[in-house]
Amino acid sequence: MLSSWFRVIRVKFLLASVIAVCLGLAINWWQNQTIDLVYAGLTFVGVIALHASVDLLNDYWDFKRGIDTKTKRTKFSGGTGVLPEGLLQPNEVYRAGLIFLIIGSSVGGYFIFEKGITIAVILAFAIISIYFYSTKIVNSGLGEIFVAIKGSMIVLGTFFVQTSHITMEPIFGGIVVGVLSSLVLFVNSFPDFDADKAGGRKTLVIMLGKKKASNAVWIFPIIVYGIIVSGIVLHVLPILSLITLFT
Repeated sequence: MLSSWFRVIRVKFLLASVIAVCLGLAINWWQNQTIDLVYAGLTFVGVIALHASVDLLNDYWDFKRGIDTKTKRTKFSGGTGVLPEGLLQPNEVYRAGLIFLIIGSSVGGYFIFEKGITIAVILAFAIISIYFYSTKIVNSGLGEIFVAIKGSMIVLGTFFVQTSHITMEPIFGGIVVGVLSSLVLFVNSFPDFDADKAGGRKTLVIMLGKKKASNAVWIFPIIVYGIIVSGIVLHVLPILSLITLFT
């Protein structure tokens, strides 16, 4: 049973949010040489809970729409298979998604009390995008954009919780993380093309078509490397950031 929950939460993919939080903390340390460990711990809990929520709700809605029963699963796409295999009940997964959403929102609520309106804006975006991601958002072709914004906001929000202000460094770093997260979603949409299309989804790959979408893949790394180089030229990012050009 426990292994099924780990599977439906997609523990491996939680690493993306962990990396985003770590980058926000690293930028703060680089600038201020200090980290509030309590705030850092709460940030990890809140962000991971919100990420788990969107994964759970995504699995639930994909199953309800019949998408997961039509797609070929891989290690990185096609859903978790937990619901089609009957390992968990749909209502259990849905309730768990809401519970994790409440946990993450509660942490965010605490930070609103401590840090003010900026966190409120970030949290409001997170709650709305998480709950409606698997229904309204992916049906509009905006999935990649929302994921990019989400990744950016995790870095920025982590930094703001530590410092109570915003600088250009976490903005540049956040864009890099956000675009890379969006790239993962974009690439994973290729094997899900037929099932997503049959289920009424309008992913960017479906809207562009496989041929145009495969050519558009290069746009993502171009943006990432462009942001990094621009940040160095503008003295926002350290010169050591050039090491990323070897990836």
